[in-house]
Amino acid sequence: MRRLGDLEAEIMDRLWTWDRPATVREIVDDLNRSRPLAYTTVMTVADILYRKGMLRREKSGRAWNYRPACTREAYSAALMRDVLGESPNPTGALAHLVGQLTPEELDALRAAIESVDRDQPGGRPGDGTPGAAR
Repeated sequence: MRRLGDLEAEIMDRLWTWDRPATVREIVDDLNRSRPLAYTTVMTVADILYRKGMLRREKSGRAWNYRPACTREAYSAALMRDVLGESPNPTGALAHLVGQLTPEELDALRAAIESVDRDQPGGRPGDGTPGAAR
């Protein structure tokens, strides 16, 4: 999975944070609080995110309501999985990562591993992202 561009990430961040469908107009109005952007620019990027499978959309009158196709956590996990898959030594890469984690992050990692072991014994669940193994 490719990392999101700056504007793509800003759009996704808002939709993940809002946790509800939103129109391009709502997204543009919120983005314009921090920097000026044209409606057509945001509409084009939302359409690109839709075509990439990152957004779902439903027609509401004349406008589209957009919502994320996956959670922020599923997207982050897919990025981490891709990066790990690119390493010629995934065990070494994981060891370096674990060595840099805070005690709180290590606790969260242990809890996540225990949760997966408990919920998916012997299996590898899909992560809910577009194109993920199921």
